[in-house]
Amino acid sequence: MFESAELGHSIPKKEFAKREAELREALLAAQYELLAQKKTQVIVVIGGVDGAGKGETVNLLNEWMDPRHIITHAFGERSDEESERPRMWRFWRALPPRGKIGILFGSWYTDPILWRVQGKSKTAEFERYLQDINHFERMLVDEGAIVLKFWFHLSKKVQRKRLKTLEADPKTRWRVTDLDWQRFKQYDEFRAVSEVALRETSTGEAPWTIVEGTDPNYRYLTVGQHLLDALRDRLSNAAPPPARASVLPKSALDGRNLLNELDFSGKLTKKAYTRKLEKYQGKLSLLTRDPRFANRALIVVFEGVDAAGKGGSIRRITGALDARHYSVVPVAAPTEEERAHTYLWRFWRQLPRKGRVMIFDRSWYGRVLVERVEGFCTESEWLRAYSEINDFEEQLTNADAIVVKFWVTVTEDEQLRRFQDREKTPFKAFKITAEDWRNRAKWQEYEHAVCDMVERTSTEDAPWVLVSANDKYAARIAILHTLCERLAAAL
Repeated sequence: MFESAELGHSIPKKEFAKREAELREALLAAQYELLAQKKTQVIVVIGGVDGAGKGETVNLLNEWMDPRHIITHAFGERSDEESERPRMWRFWRALPPRGKIGILFGSWYTDPILWRVQGKSKTAEFERYLQDINHFERMLVDEGAIVLKFWFHLSKKVQRKRLKTLEADPKTRWRVTDLDWQRFKQYDEFRAVSEVALRETSTGEAPWTIVEGTDPNYRYLTVGQHLLDALRDRLSNAAPPPARASVLPKSALDGRNLLNELDFSGKLTKKAYTRKLEKYQGKLSLLTRDPRFANRALIVVFEGVDAAGKGGSIRRITGALDARHYSVVPVAAPTEEERAHTYLWRFWRQLPRKGRVMIFDRSWYGRVLVERVEGFCTESEWLRAYSEINDFEEQLTNADAIVVKFWVTVTEDEQLRRFQDREKTPFKAFKITAEDWRNRAKWQEYEHAVCDMVERTSTEDAPWVLVSANDKYAARIAILHTLCERLAAAL
């Protein structure tokens, strides 16, 4: 697929000078309009062979446009901190907000191609990695991002000449390393593997543009014009209406569901609760101090109805943990910074290192719960979020994280009793708000959304645990028991 990038494409200097001036002006205008609208972000992925002019092209883009609104990241070997998290973590942290342009060197394509060439991965693993990339890029585009991917190519003969020329010039000698020559010796292997990668990931929503890197004038204008065309197309055209599901999820005809069929009769006396609390907190403490846990991470997700006792349960967990090794993340409405990114961005940023515990008090499931019910996202957005969340959690478990998800719930009558108790008790009054009463008025809608969520996101590696919490003592012990069981099984 690289044949068309070995034809010797070139642009005469006089023509380049004329077109460059026009292109710079147009790009700058489009960049400022992008910044003003703040409706989308541009993600430019740079890949290709060594010596093909990738760095020079990116430098020129920063020169042509306002560099204050361009975020450029170059990724090398993973640091210790990055190695202790899912492989996509460092790329999520580098994604630009809406209104900005992000340029990524050494992107999520580098490792799979390099590992395949070096024989560190088999064909099936390589193909699975490429499939994960397609899912990731599709999600970015579905969230409104423009994803532009440029592969800079040189023929083997031209690359050898290019490396020798750079090496011969004292001003550019530093740019050619032993690693560059080592990879040049594997040119044929890299070409074959790269062809597969580009063919499998050149999708309708994020196609590859192959740029011949021999002539600087040609590659500069090619990349600049593609960027301009993409910006103009998005800025001047409204996004097409999202596809609507032919049939939305429906409630069961007999009215029975996972929540209204839960057994709420379980109770514990205070004496039994105190005994079991000591037992399971002690067990949890030992498990998180086990030397084997140093190679794992524990991510605990709490969702549930208002006044179900999530906070009390979280405090019983943290009471068993070393304060230096856990964090609790209370999730509220997204901030202005968080709204400028895709909805999963703020959760990727919070992921723990190995040997740590992260507890989310509400989570990424807001997309398919409150955002769905309250109309804060579109129908197509919450429908596709199920598969996006499953992909996200699969990446967590593949990176040796243990994901435990609790839905904590009470009956409608018990919630009313707790609401009224909070209103009457001065030191509890802050816990009850008008929003709590509004949510209660939509009990059936939320119940339907929860059942859909559990059905579509309770996976083998990250299943949902439904906790009936009419009795707080029984609920807290059930949660601690489950955590101990999951940790013990994983270790």
